[in-house]
Amino acid sequence: MPLKIRNMKFINKKAALIFGLSLTFFGTAQAQQTPKKKIDGVVAVVGEYVVLDSDIDKTFVELQAQGIDIKNITRCEMFGKLLEDKLYAHQAVQDSIVVTDQEVHDFMNSQLDQMVEQVGSIDKVVKFYNKKNLEEFKTYFFDIVKMNKLTSQMQRKVVDAVEITPEEVRTFFKGIPKEELPVFGAEMEVAQIVINPKISDAEKQRVMNQLREIKKDVMDNGASFYSKAVLFSDDKASVPTGGFYKITRKTPFVKEFKDVAFSLAEGEISEPFETTYGYHIIYLEKIRGQELDLRHILIIPKVSDEAMKEAKEKIEKIRQRIVSGEISFADAARSSSDEKETRNSGGLLVNPRTLETRFELTKMDPALYSQVADLKDGAVSLPLVDADEKGMKHYKLLTVTNRYDEHTADYAKDYLKIKELALKEKQIKAIAKWTEEKIKETYIKINGDYRDCKFTNNWLKK
Repeated sequence: MPLKIRNMKFINKKAALIFGLSLTFFGTAQAQQTPKKKIDGVVAVVGEYVVLDSDIDKTFVELQAQGIDIKNITRCEMFGKLLEDKLYAHQAVQDSIVVTDQEVHDFMNSQLDQMVEQVGSIDKVVKFYNKKNLEEFKTYFFDIVKMNKLTSQMQRKVVDAVEITPEEVRTFFKGIPKEELPVFGAEMEVAQIVINPKISDAEKQRVMNQLREIKKDVMDNGASFYSKAVLFSDDKASVPTGGFYKITRKTPFVKEFKDVAFSLAEGEISEPFETTYGYHIIYLEKIRGQELDLRHILIIPKVSDEAMKEAKEKIEKIRQRIVSGEISFADAARSSSDEKETRNSGGLLVNPRTLETRFELTKMDPALYSQVADLKDGAVSLPLVDADEKGMKHYKLLTVTNRYDEHTADYAKDYLKIKELALKEKQIKAIAKWTEEKIKETYIKINGDYRDCKFTNNWLKK
């Protein structure tokens, strides 16, 4: 069983190396020392793909930028990971997996925006990659993105085909020696009721009027939309760039925003419109086929002290009904909570890491933990002021619905966790089998000192 446990860690490590990589390398770029000059060259060929010696260095930088500890990853291990990537990409082409140029361009442009945001300018991005100009960099970057997309889709195809039955889960669990059963940390389930303060009609009208005045000043007096966004927009992410975004139909913005953006002509400024984030106006700068260059200004209506007072009074009444036993917390959430995501489940929060309702205490968000740590079973917190991801304030009540002490794995209580471990082990075996078969079928050549590496896979076909 120790091998199984190590394999669990190994597949998690592989997930970080393979599925979790972004193409943004700049998190630690400024802290790096200038690398020693060395002759770069082809160190491997896998199908129609090559691996350069510099590719290994760049992947180390990438992992470090993501905050992944690289001190225990050897150069040979990283080289082996790159060989796997090339094998997946090569086989994706053989299996007719299609990645369109439009998909690549959309993802590449999104990544470029993030890179520029991190380092300050596109020129610095080009310089970091040691390319002569932006066009050369985009050509280079396009190839990387396309290969990575082919790789990830092929990996997903292999892993998604793996299923596990309840009997296999039971067999996996029975095969673990009693002294080596995993220990799961203390967990809890938490529910909440949210009451949002009401925005007055007068405040909504004030925001709409302000946005109309901004539009009029730009159109009639030639004022700078860029400057207006910097001065007035509540969208902190786009304020430094004057409200600028590049978007396509696939950009993950709310539907209302995209509908307005794609209805505009070049140079046109929209009328004020509402989304869940607040009120906006959009200035469409440029149409590039299916891509738009635009600027926008977001103004979030302010919550009055009176509205906050009314929300607090409402939630205090709800709390009193729960504490007196008139209504259960779950029923109160279903009938009164303003949070759509949790209302139907009686207020139960979902752990964003696991998509389950349990929160492991050692991995719980510190702010949430501090709010529930001292709550006794069945107790309801006093009204708490909180804010959502848009910065909108609200009141909430919290309760702990279940507690699970640290314990050795129990098949009945921890079935989902055990199933996940069993599935991961089966995926490891499936990946290993697939890799072994494809290595035999694929042209592979390893050059130089890398032939001395002790590989997990039979890359040298000995």
